[in-house]
Amino acid sequence: MLIKVHNLTKVYDEGRGLQPINLTVEKGELIAVIGHNGAGKSTLLKMLASWHLPDSGQVVVDGIDLKNRVAVSRKIGFVPEVPNLFEFFSVEYNLKIFARLFQVPFLRIEEILQEFDLLNFRKNRVQILSKGLRQRVSIGRTLLADPPILLFDEPTSGLDFDMTKEIYRMIKAFHAAGKTIIFTSHRPEEIKTLATRVIMLHQGNLVFDGPPREYFQSEVYEKLCLL
Repeated sequence: MLIKVHNLTKVYDEGRGLQPINLTVEKGELIAVIGHNGAGKSTLLKMLASWHLPDSGQVVVDGIDLKNRVAVSRKIGFVPEVPNLFEFFSVEYNLKIFARLFQVPFLRIEEILQEFDLLNFRKNRVQILSKGLRQRVSIGRTLLADPPILLFDEPTSGLDFDMTKEIYRMIKAFHAAGKTIIFTSHRPEEIKTLATRVIMLHQGNLVFDGPPREYFQSEVYEKLCLL
């Protein structure tokens, strides 16, 4: 297994978060994490990405304990719903900052700019870019270190139809290239188009884990009417 989550817990002051969660992720899976707002979807991804520390429990990624945050950062790339970019700096300078952080050569920046069709925007400040372009920069930044695991939090939130299709194409291409991908979503078409497995959270508890077709035929789906 690539990821093992054992009794992972995170509770916030308002009572929301994650109750003890247990799951495993195999190499090459493409998993949709779904649930109502406040179910714990983003919390789970942020803990897997070491953005949030759990209250208790353990996560092991490719044999490395999540507590070893530097080592895990080379294994997992996280694309948050709101891009964590320096808005007053250029696209190129943002990539340089993260290239230094990930200790990758600047030649990799040129590859990312070309791969994500950002060459014409390299000198533009992130602040003036469209949401779709910001998302491209955010994904490109995440791919700088070429991590084997990618986490996407609501990857198409607020994007138009064409950009949504482009994000779908990217995710499928990453998966075809051997990446293990976990993404949060509330869109039926996104789950049906992308996911090979669905994990559903409800009030911080894992209530479904299985193939998408089984999910849409399940009592959980009928009862909660999530999608």
